[in-house]
Amino acid sequence: MSTWRRAQQLAATHGIDALLVTPGADLRYLTGYVALPLERLTCLVLPAHGEPRLVVPALERHAAEASGTDVEIATWGETDDPFALVADLVGDATTIGLNDHMWASRVFAFGEAMPFADQVLAGSLVQQLRIRKDAHEIAALREAGEAIDRVHLRMAEWLRPGRTEREVGADIARAIIDEGHTTVDFVIVASGPNGASPHHELSDRVIEVGDAVVVDIGGTVPAGYCSDSTRNYLAGGTVDPQYAEAYAVLEAAQQAQREHARPGVTAESVDAVGRRLIADAGFGDLFIHRTGHGIGQETHEEPYLVEGNDLVLEEGMAFSIEPGIYVDGRFGARIEDIAVCTADGLEVLNNTPRGLVAL
Repeated sequence: MSTWRRAQQLAATHGIDALLVTPGADLRYLTGYVALPLERLTCLVLPAHGEPRLVVPALERHAAEASGTDVEIATWGETDDPFALVADLVGDATTIGLNDHMWASRVFAFGEAMPFADQVLAGSLVQQLRIRKDAHEIAALREAGEAIDRVHLRMAEWLRPGRTEREVGADIARAIIDEGHTTVDFVIVASGPNGASPHHELSDRVIEVGDAVVVDIGGTVPAGYCSDSTRNYLAGGTVDPQYAEAYAVLEAAQQAQREHARPGVTAESVDAVGRRLIADAGFGDLFIHRTGHGIGQETHEEPYLVEGNDLVLEEGMAFSIEPGIYVDGRFGARIEDIAVCTADGLEVLNNTPRGLVAL
């Protein structure tokens, strides 16, 4: 059964007469079409009953057809009103579900075109489908994991004292493409004290001898699925004793989380296993983010491994496991793997050394 037919069934069971989905990961998931987020409206109109239509500008028709979508395409011209076209396709629907990342301008325009209909957020319906990956999706995530592993294995080519984070980041970005990704989604090279910022932006700081460097990188492979892996490197010299102590704790915590995560346990329990070890070692206040996020056609999606999320993990759910310890002004460290729940446990998709790698 196609993904849009399953979404259609969910909409019907939740009392939603039609789903409207504009460009983004949900549209790609449901139709296979990677639409550009243009000022011209592109929108999937998915009624709870009946056949869907993919509304696209006339000049984007060939691109939509080339995607191989099985949804019938309806085009509109430059002087047409696409919101009126969508309203006509929706018909007498009284409850309209909108995808979560729709532009606000679209939401208001749909409201004006369909004043008779109640608008509700419906992103959670599609997430119910996206959160469980099938064999094809897992294979794509495995491909992505292997591709980003190959980049980490080449780090000695670029990361050395005397170079700036920005210079190293540029080399890594080229390698992400060379090793099989179609796009570079992010490159973090956080050296020395910059490692204490989990989402550090590339800077002109020169890497110094003895710096610990956090390298967090990811991209998207041709099948549309994402990679994301963090490893830690020592740029020559000797390691700071406090860093070595913290890193040993971090390794133990991440290993415990990998061993715990599997179908049947809760998302928050994976976080708790590692957080408890880090706290018991005296670094609890220095683990400042959740343990992980889901991954698929987006780098961050459901499920989130964080306190308060009692979602029970199931076969097919894919997520990061990435505890970290951050000491302001001195250093930071994070170990991140992507893993997927299998019928009998957990498959870890990143397999480069997790220990501090001396270069």
